[in-house]
Amino acid sequence: MPIAQQAVDGLTSVKLLAWYDVHGRELPWRMKGGRAADPYRVWLSEIMLQQTTVAAVIPYFETFTSIWPTLPLLAAAPLDDVLKRWAGLGYYSRARNLHACAQAVMHRHGGAFPAEEAALLALPGIGAYTAAAIAAIGFGQRAVVVDGNVDRVMTRLTAIDAPVSQAKPLIRAAMDQRTPARRAGDFAQAVMDLGATICTPRSPSCLLCPLADECVAHKQGRAELFPIKAPKKPKPERQAVAFVAFRPDGTVLMRQRAAKGLLGGMLELPATGWDSRAAEGFDLTGAFVTPPFAANWNNEPLSIRHVFTHFALTLHLRVTHVSETHATPDGFAWVVSENSAVPTLFQKAIDAARESTLAVGNPKASGEKRSKSR
Repeated sequence: MPIAQQAVDGLTSVKLLAWYDVHGRELPWRMKGGRAADPYRVWLSEIMLQQTTVAAVIPYFETFTSIWPTLPLLAAAPLDDVLKRWAGLGYYSRARNLHACAQAVMHRHGGAFPAEEAALLALPGIGAYTAAAIAAIGFGQRAVVVDGNVDRVMTRLTAIDAPVSQAKPLIRAAMDQRTPARRAGDFAQAVMDLGATICTPRSPSCLLCPLADECVAHKQGRAELFPIKAPKKPKPERQAVAFVAFRPDGTVLMRQRAAKGLLGGMLELPATGWDSRAAEGFDLTGAFVTPPFAANWNNEPLSIRHVFTHFALTLHLRVTHVSETHATPDGFAWVVSENSAVPTLFQKAIDAARESTLAVGNPKASGEKRSKSR
């Protein structure tokens, strides 16, 4: 790299770190003012922040750290407790990997995270971004941290004219050139904060940006055009029927999903498969689908729609109310859903069934002993 370019890139880090020291966000997992970060809190926050906003993560982070303030305590916790506290945050494989990672750190590293990226990458649920973030932020190592905010800042700063999915090597190189040997973790957080608060996806505040005088996209008047994104493909639509059975005490019939796969290890309502086409014997009301037991199930139109990362699901609901002495099918249990490891999809279904005036059998039961949902 030419010496002049090195000087410019070095000045970038100086200006951005000065901006960060004054304007960086105050976050519950972050240490500023030269204080050493806690790798456990850095790791926990980074796992939670995957595919999730800071605002959504903060209450979950505070709950986790109040219940499990150290890694050994989290590693010793039952997985069901971790899943229950994670419910509503989404992408539940992260919770399973979080628990597995805590146990792996206990067994392989005596309860202390390793500082090296290679060792971090060998742990469950830790990929290239998370390993770099823990090494840089948690241990002060020089590591190149690249997330969505970094993508946006670097593609604008250098006007990378390629879809972001294809531009990853160029983005990483741009970040690498500007990452200083000292305060690499602060620099990474500064770039992320710049992307979150100034260099935003729409209407970036270029006049307030400490890097505006060297931002190529800003000089060209094209900042909002970056990063360039490939056209989105429409998400496949899937359908299923779920059965919502209530007892008079408000409990609902549920079972545990298999440990692996989507929503693994979480509780679910009895349901058909999630198919992209109408399964055999399936109509939009679910009238011809076999329920888990014989009862007075409603056949009126009632459904919810839930969007996952790669597809959208319409869940057609059939609802019934049974007595407290009704037999429990094998593999099921009657649970208070709001106090259990129930993913958002099924909690939405339960709430819709409770609120529906179409429920058959004992409509009043839908409101008994109901606690607030998330």
